[in-house]
Amino acid sequence: MFVHIKHSMPAIIGEVREKQKEAENELRDLGVPMPSSSSDKMHLLWNMITEFVQTYKNQIGGKYDARRKVTNANGPVRQELSGGARIKMGFYKLYSELEQMKAT
Repeated sequence: MFVHIKHSMPAIIGEVREKQKEAENELRDLGVPMPSSSSDKMHLLWNMITEFVQTYKNQIGGKYDARRKVTNANGPVRQELSGGARIKMGFYKLYSELEQMKAT
C-alpha cells in the first residue's frame, strides 16, 4: 500500500499544480473581484454609469474614442468613425461647398 501511494504521489501533485494554474488563469481573466462593502459597490456602480454616459455622449457628439478599435480580416487594427462622428462627417461632406452653412 505504501509503495503504491509513493508511486502515485508525483502524478497527483503534478495534476493538483496544473489545476491550480488553470484556476489562477481563470481568476486573472475574470479581473478584479466585486467589492464586499456597500459603499464600495455603490462607488463601482457609479463609475460604471459615469463611464457609460460619457461613452454615449461621445458617440452622439462624434468624439474620438481610443477604446473603439476595429480589426480587419487581414489582421491590422484601425480606427473607424462611428455614431455621431459618421453623421458629422457626412454633413461636412454634403455641405462642404457651401461656405455660409456649417454642418454642425
